[in-house]
Amino acid sequence: MKVSHRANSIKPSPTLAVSAKAAELKAAGKDIISLAAGEPDFDTPDFVKEVAINSINDGFTKYTAVDGTPVLKKAIQTKFKNENNLDYDLDQILVSVGCKHSIYNLMQATLDPGDEVIIPAPYWVSYPDMVQLTGAEPVILKTGIADNFKITPKQLKGAINENTRMLILNSPSNPTGSNYTEEELKALGEVLLEHPEIMIASDDIYEHILWGADRFVNIVNACPKLYKQTIILNGVSKAYSMTGWRIGYAAGDVSIIKAMKKIQSQSTSNPASTAQFAAQAALQGDQSIVREWCQIFKARHDFVCGELNKIDGVRCRPSEGTFYSFPDLNDVIDRMPNISNDIELAEYLLEEAGVAIVPGSAFGAPGCIRISFATSMELLEESLARIAKALA
Repeated sequence: MKVSHRANSIKPSPTLAVSAKAAELKAAGKDIISLAAGEPDFDTPDFVKEVAINSINDGFTKYTAVDGTPVLKKAIQTKFKNENNLDYDLDQILVSVGCKHSIYNLMQATLDPGDEVIIPAPYWVSYPDMVQLTGAEPVILKTGIADNFKITPKQLKGAINENTRMLILNSPSNPTGSNYTEEELKALGEVLLEHPEIMIASDDIYEHILWGADRFVNIVNACPKLYKQTIILNGVSKAYSMTGWRIGYAAGDVSIIKAMKKIQSQSTSNPASTAQFAAQAALQGDQSIVREWCQIFKARHDFVCGELNKIDGVRCRPSEGTFYSFPDLNDVIDRMPNISNDIELAEYLLEEAGVAIVPGSAFGAPGCIRISFATSMELLEESLARIAKALA
């Protein structure tokens, strides 16, 4: 049986592969701590679960509109107005099966073979493969620890040509935890204003897990003239610990949202009705739990970053948000005789230390690793001690 060129051109998610390998070893009886997961370890808030349960008991279990229930879209519209000072009509909003699905819909709706998409590296693992699935080409802009893993206006300007169709910005960033300042976004925005044909995909999924700035700012906040060029992508997964509920949303130019809706109508149709009621409750409910979790992540971050920088050869910049640290271990790799790259280092840490991390190569940053601190402080203390011992 033949498999399509499309399927053969992409790779499975490396983060899911590491998590699966760790789970396999754990099931075999090995003492494994996984720091690979990209999801909060907290439970979904009780008030959200109660609304979902009630919606089932009340019979709200049928199809909804393809683009989401009107009440959820209204809650998203209000969220954008109150939290981001952005105005969108309801036909400018599309609810999808997770933020990942929103990004996929956007790319399928706007990209053609021959188009180019600029992706700063380190990047979230799925961006390049999603681009390739459309027949377009990812153009990777490499950054390093010296630039705090952020691109410059000069880099951006140099990468733009007549084929450039899109720029992806993820801030705060998975995997680095870096966050673009308002001034940095303004500077990038000045470049993009010269190219109104280039769309900006602003992945804001970690918006509420931020401590390195007084407030969250995306590129439209920093440069309002980019409103029409920008599609905002977000969801409830990270902020409300609702990864399994699979609700994401997009907002932007009505013609793009309509095209995305057409793509969705021929793939998943509407997101799960019960999950939509849960997402509405999360957006409209008490937000204090979100701020409380953010402070817990910050405390874990401070511990992890501090312990990593005590290890000889490890360089770790403080994150400004998310629940990841992204240390550079090139010096460690250079001094270890049987380790030649970050993939071998990740395998070594899994086998020798019983700690699962994701190699930086998966994110376009060889020599680095991603550590998730979305787990208890007790497990973080144990895992960092194991890593330090293995790398001594």
